[in-house]
Amino acid sequence: MSGLPHPLLEGVIKLAHAAGDAILPFWRAGVEVTAKADDSPVTAADLAAHHILLDGLTALDPSIPVLSEEDANIAQNVRAGWTRWWLVDPLDGTKEFISGSEEFTVNIALIEQGCVVFGVVSMPTSGRCYYGGAGLGAWRADGDAVMPISVRNSPPAGEALTVVASRRHSSPEQERLLAGLSEHLGELKLVSVGSSLKFCLLAEGAADCYPRLAPTSQWDTAAAQGVLEGAGGVVLQLDGEPFSYPARASLLNESFLALPAKAPWREQLLALAKVKSPSPSP
Repeated sequence: MSGLPHPLLEGVIKLAHAAGDAILPFWRAGVEVTAKADDSPVTAADLAAHHILLDGLTALDPSIPVLSEEDANIAQNVRAGWTRWWLVDPLDGTKEFISGSEEFTVNIALIEQGCVVFGVVSMPTSGRCYYGGAGLGAWRADGDAVMPISVRNSPPAGEALTVVASRRHSSPEQERLLAGLSEHLGELKLVSVGSSLKFCLLAEGAADCYPRLAPTSQWDTAAAQGVLEGAGGVVLQLDGEPFSYPARASLLNESFLALPAKAPWREQLLALAKVKSPSPSP
């Protein structure tokens, strides 16, 4: 895996695969599910992957702290002092995992001053891995077959705009946005997929837009945002500003729009999204 565009990337890709290998024995095996304080599910698979990533990332560079979904109780004043950190979801799509779906991922992002340097998103069931970062490029790896990926600025002639949505999470604001998009741009093709794979569909040119006007957490989005940005996409706040990861008290994200940077309908989308959804506390 020579020629990678960042010195830490090879080690992180190996760790993502190792975490996936730790998850697989629990998949479709009737794993016990417990609820966290926010009622989100956690399993032994989440925790097994978390420990591999925590130990492995610390070994890669002991100076870079780790913020993981399974170890997120780190005080804001501590996080505010970080300049670089890992933002990790050891098992993104736990509900998909529990249901027996293949649509779950391991997410690892390197953050610097609140911006994504690069992200790695791996699919344990297939071994497929996406990785990339702004200014670095983006790739999809299936075993030894590695190919660069890029967004498409418009759907192929005669095809509808493909919008990616969450199977499990929507909101009235999101439904209004989709209705407005359809009114302005014609009939939409809606694709529903779990976890970070929503961003990855955009990054590989298989979809056009991913609006999320419903809650997510920082570790749900950062790694795949890196992939999308490397592929020529952007993730924007509803006011059009770049989406970032400041050390807020809340680790919940605000609403966002993911799309190709040069999409000709970018301004129409932003205008439609001005109906703000509730934002998390600062």
